[in-house]
Amino acid sequence: MLPGQISVENPATGEVIAHVPALDREQVHGMAQMGRAAQPGWEALGFRERRRVLSRMQKWLCDNADRVIETIVLETGKTYEDAQVADWSYGVNAFAFWAKHAWRYLADERIHSDYLPAKGKKLTLRYRPLGLIGVIGPWNYPLSNSFGDCIPALAAGNSVILKPSGITPLTSLLLLEGLIECGLPEHVMQVATGRGVTGEALIGEVDMIMFTGSTEVGKQVMAKAAETLTPVSLELGGKDPMIVLADADLERAANHAVYYSMLNCGQTCIGIERVYVEAPVYADFVASVTEKVRILRNGVSTGPGMAEVGSLTFPPQVDIVARHVDDARDKGAKVVAGGERGHNGVGGYWYQPTVLVDVDHTMLCMTEETFGPTLPIMKVADVEEAIRLANDSPYGLSASVFTGDLRHGEAIARRIQAGTVCVNDAVINFQVLELPMGGVKASGIGHRHGPGGIRKFCSQQAILVSRLHLKKDVHMYPYTAKKTRRLQQAFRLLYGRGRHF
Repeated sequence: MLPGQISVENPATGEVIAHVPALDREQVHGMAQMGRAAQPGWEALGFRERRRVLSRMQKWLCDNADRVIETIVLETGKTYEDAQVADWSYGVNAFAFWAKHAWRYLADERIHSDYLPAKGKKLTLRYRPLGLIGVIGPWNYPLSNSFGDCIPALAAGNSVILKPSGITPLTSLLLLEGLIECGLPEHVMQVATGRGVTGEALIGEVDMIMFTGSTEVGKQVMAKAAETLTPVSLELGGKDPMIVLADADLERAANHAVYYSMLNCGQTCIGIERVYVEAPVYADFVASVTEKVRILRNGVSTGPGMAEVGSLTFPPQVDIVARHVDDARDKGAKVVAGGERGHNGVGGYWYQPTVLVDVDHTMLCMTEETFGPTLPIMKVADVEEAIRLANDSPYGLSASVFTGDLRHGEAIARRIQAGTVCVNDAVINFQVLELPMGGVKASGIGHRHGPGGIRKFCSQQAILVSRLHLKKDVHMYPYTAKKTRRLQQAFRLLYGRGRHF
């Protein structure tokens, strides 16, 4: 490997599959200058022309599905199906969604005011692109959680510099090729490959930063952005709870618990990380989950149907998973499936799909983000205990509730401290782009998706146009006692008796 380069591994095998540049501060500064120069022309094209580029890219993703999915699999170690369902399909959906809805969310809004002096004036709220957006993406979902944040920023008329994870940069580079083929003007979208210093340099160059990653690094990003008062949107860690009540459909609940805890080898920020089950159905639920996890195929995915669970992507993550499982064992938990690292002599970064029971909140697996293929299940006496424990976390990204009583389930959802709560479902909300997705507490600031998911890449501008007016308004100079009293009487007449709604 040459100096100034990063080796990209296939984490399922440990094999080096590519090298990419590690850009320095000066190179990032040059990219920022080019991005700023390109942005006004991109904005001037208007929604209709930008929509055409996004729509072409939607088709390009469909036409190049295997190529994109295989690139994701190679640099993440996930299965073909995980790359297809959670990354590639998101991209297809997102390009279509923002092509259709960007202009609706950013159209000028006519504002009505009850303030009497504003009568006869035209009040307008408009959204204008901030300019140059920086996106720092994570390694777990290089398309949906990294490149995906660039799509609404571009749709709004911004130029974008994406700094993908140094672990998984290849997907971003491939998609940039696709956008250029689809007619995106030069330098409107750029990819800055590199390490931490590259991301740090980017924060100081842009008009807004979108970061997805750990809470610890998110705090560092926010602190750096504060130096230049650069606005941030942060999607950070999660320790997402699932509550299973005694009246739930246990088969559906068990299937969701297994799938959404093991999806992407457990490296999903809104995946199920801990489960609370009411005592009457605890044994049956554990038996069902254990049976399903034990038959999962954990292996290298070279195409469709090869395995259910792939490898971990980030090498240190194996140590974190092992530490959490060992800690739980030492404190009295039982491992009823999996519980070992490695995979039949294959290289790469592996940990078996694992189910833990007899767990409690003294254990790391129930309180810290594991981000691996583990499913700790805790028995609770009733729903009140489940809600209390679900909220006993510094995180608040996502949660789920399973019950046969939908009204009760929604009432429980409203008591859980999380940005999103699903009833009798989980995680699928991420693909519903009309719904905002973001966290509370230590899980982040701001949202992706929905109107706010594109408006955050814009500044608001209020415009007031006076159409009917006097030569001089009544409150203007010169002041006289008589005029002042009359104005006060007028305001008392309007507001002195309170408002009736």
